[in-house]
Amino acid sequence: MKAWLNGRVLDSPRDPAVNVLDHGIVVGDGVFETVAVIDGRPFALTRHLERLARSAEGLGIGRPDLGLVREGVAATCEGQELPFGRIRITVTSGEGPLGSPRGGGPQTVIVVSEPAERPGPVTAIATVPWVRNERSALAGLKTTSYAENALMVEYARARGGSEAVMANTRGELCEGTGSNVMYAIDGQLVTPTLDSGCLAGVTRALAIEWLGTELDVVERDAPIEVLREADEVILLGTTRNVQAIERVDDRELPAPGPLTRRAQEIWGREQAQHDDP
Repeated sequence: MKAWLNGRVLDSPRDPAVNVLDHGIVVGDGVFETVAVIDGRPFALTRHLERLARSAEGLGIGRPDLGLVREGVAATCEGQELPFGRIRITVTSGEGPLGSPRGGGPQTVIVVSEPAERPGPVTAIATVPWVRNERSALAGLKTTSYAENALMVEYARARGGSEAVMANTRGELCEGTGSNVMYAIDGQLVTPTLDSGCLAGVTRALAIEWLGTELDVVERDAPIEVLREADEVILLGTTRNVQAIERVDDRELPAPGPLTRRAQEIWGREQAQHDDP
């Protein structure tokens, strides 16, 4: 693992480095991206940086210097053997008071890279009793205010799942805490629209583009109960890729099913051909 902060590589990622008054710590006032590393190269880095900038501007903390972020990515990957890994990029509003109003200092920019386990082809999920607010001020932004997601994941893990999936306030299927959801029904692959309040996932966008060349892929909103009827269920995410779901709560599913297998084949082929699609 290597860490970089505001232009310098730390001697150790555990070195004291961030100001205790940083607003990212005080109130979670920041944005982040997680980027997969495949054979030593960041995957889809440009798309992730564009989303980082959109999130930062949407949060009102200003567009980060993406050239500087790229320097941090290169610096933390250099010298590491990363057949598969992940890069965490965090940008906060910088030093602020002990409350919600922001300070006027420069942003804090952090990049950390580390090896990671490759995602398994199959996992289980649990639906949670809480909802995503599609009308929230943070809807569609990837912010560091992730405490409710942490709670949801722990709820799912206690029930044998690796991911928690939630509805929005209208009762529609929305997303996972760190993933998008896709399901197969009547021969179609369906994923919720962005109007559901789900994050505009990089893997989601590429899956719609790549899988749609050979499969029937649509964006459509439906009640979360559709997961009880779907023939197959899939998670889409940076460190999951296209992952089959074998169990939703207490419902067992064939995994990977035929459409999921085909989706995984298409994804694997396209990802192997594109470092920065």
